[in-house]
Amino acid sequence: MDFDVVISGGGPTGLMLAGELRLGGVDVLVVERRTEIDPTLKAGSINLATGEALYRRGLLERLEHETRQGMAQVKAMLSRAKSAPPPIAGHFAGIMVGLDLVDFADPAFRDAGPAANLQLVGQQTVEKVLEEHATGLGAVVRRGAEVTGFEADDDGVTVFVGGERVRAGWLVGCDGGRSLVRTLAGFDFPGTDPEITGRQALADLDGAEALGLGWRRTGTGVYVHGPLPGRILTVEFDGPPADRTSPVTVAELQDSIRRVSGVDVTVRSIRSATRFTDNARQATTYRKGRVLLAGDAAHVHSPFGGQGLNLGIGDAVNLGWKLAATVRGDAPDGLLDTYPVERHPIGEWVLEWTRAQIAAMRPDRHAKALRSVLTDLLTTGDGATYLAKKLAGVLHRYPVDSDHELAGKSAPDFEFTDGSRLADHCRDGRAVLIGARIDDERVRVAPGEVVGRPGLKALIRPDGHVAWAAGDGGTAGLEKAFATWFGTRNPSHRIFA
Repeated sequence: MDFDVVISGGGPTGLMLAGELRLGGVDVLVVERRTEIDPTLKAGSINLATGEALYRRGLLERLEHETRQGMAQVKAMLSRAKSAPPPIAGHFAGIMVGLDLVDFADPAFRDAGPAANLQLVGQQTVEKVLEEHATGLGAVVRRGAEVTGFEADDDGVTVFVGGERVRAGWLVGCDGGRSLVRTLAGFDFPGTDPEITGRQALADLDGAEALGLGWRRTGTGVYVHGPLPGRILTVEFDGPPADRTSPVTVAELQDSIRRVSGVDVTVRSIRSATRFTDNARQATTYRKGRVLLAGDAAHVHSPFGGQGLNLGIGDAVNLGWKLAATVRGDAPDGLLDTYPVERHPIGEWVLEWTRAQIAAMRPDRHAKALRSVLTDLLTTGDGATYLAKKLAGVLHRYPVDSDHELAGKSAPDFEFTDGSRLADHCRDGRAVLIGARIDDERVRVAPGEVVGRPGLKALIRPDGHVAWAAGDGGTAGLEKAFATWFGTRNPSHRIFA
């Protein structure tokens, strides 16, 4: 084999997966057709679940500086506005939800530690940090190259990279919504057709002060101005664009802004622009033999709610350790198949969440009535807290064989009696065992008890999710949980209370 795994696509999902695989000791090649990181305006923030994943891999400090810069830009723009909007926890179809309404004492907002401080981080920054992380661990990232085809068999995959044949054990398609890997492998990709044309840009505008800041719904569509200077987004319900690939022109963007807003804004120049639709589709499975999908290759949807980047990172963190164990040969039977079992329902939820927002954004009387009901709900404490929890990703719970309140959830950033925190012990991608001992090199044993939770015992998977937990009841079920997720490669291993 030339590589254990070839990843087609070097965006956030592919780069995060490469880093996870390297932590698991796997040889990885990432093939990315772009010679540089795509500068097009994309996701501008990450949610709590993604922040936790990056924090656990020691990437927090590299991203915090960018967060401060992003916040500074937003504050500067708001300071120039005639009336600055109040802080928000997020939005649903442009219905803003006030931060002051959210009950952050809700148990779902368990102690996330410093990860909760990561908010306004642009996708380009995330990609830059993840590429440095992956290559620093030994992943090979080949830019300016492209996967043009492959042949899969029972023993591996022959991947065609330009005119070169690369032999690998596995191929993962992280190559976006128009994934060649997905298409050639024959994955079913059902869903709903698009009904909108969206345009998002960073542009130099004259007359933009008349637009105001934030979301505006009009009789012809929706537009968003800010919070970054020059950022403009329009949505028109006139079907998908005839051409998705040609550059967005000054005239096209200006005409769209004027049609939707009714304001005679002049676009002087465009720094970055893209079109999007609400095409919503999901692969029926994320694995076919030795070919897997992750990120946009597995699911596409409109960008409303900002879940795309977060969904892809979640896929990568879930898949990485399972595929690495499979490559090493110490995975229990069926481990890799738990990847689609755990991640497919979350992708399905995101698609439904974005479809619902399109329904509430339409410029008709039925949508207006629906928005009135939703606004009433989302401006209550319970409604605002529910939305904040969904957007933060803190309600995701994987199906594991344990009935403890933490089982299946992303683990809190526990503080231990030696002063360290859980994230300090997750950087190398190993599992963490709390309150017990084991003689397995794939597992770190936590140093002491959890502060504030005396007697807590837990097995934390490499992706940060709790595989098993118990209070003071001993270790019943721990051996079974360990065998389920890590197998019995070393029959002599023992777990001690």
